[in-house]
Amino acid sequence: MFGRLGAPEIILILVVIVLLFGAKKLPDMARSLGKSARILKSEAKAMKEDGNTSAPASGNEQPPSQRTIQAAPGDVASSRPVNEPTDTTKR
Repeated sequence: MFGRLGAPEIILILVVIVLLFGAKKLPDMARSLGKSARILKSEAKAMKEDGNTSAPASGNEQPPSQRTIQAAPGDVASSRPVNEPTDTTKR
């Protein structure tokens, strides 16, 4: 279905996108899409690391550890603390 798209069709699609969204909003949209992709990647990496690490279960209750995830290096406006439970049992 998409194999028959040539250069003229792709250029036409790009022109329609620019006309619909405006040339001024496209860089902002691309920037926010990039931030979202970085956040998703860091969350997936954190979930993978959490799955690989296993702590022995003990009866001592400890407060959950806290770490900060940043969307971009040096971007402190979008960083947020994440509470992680120390309990490793699956629910």
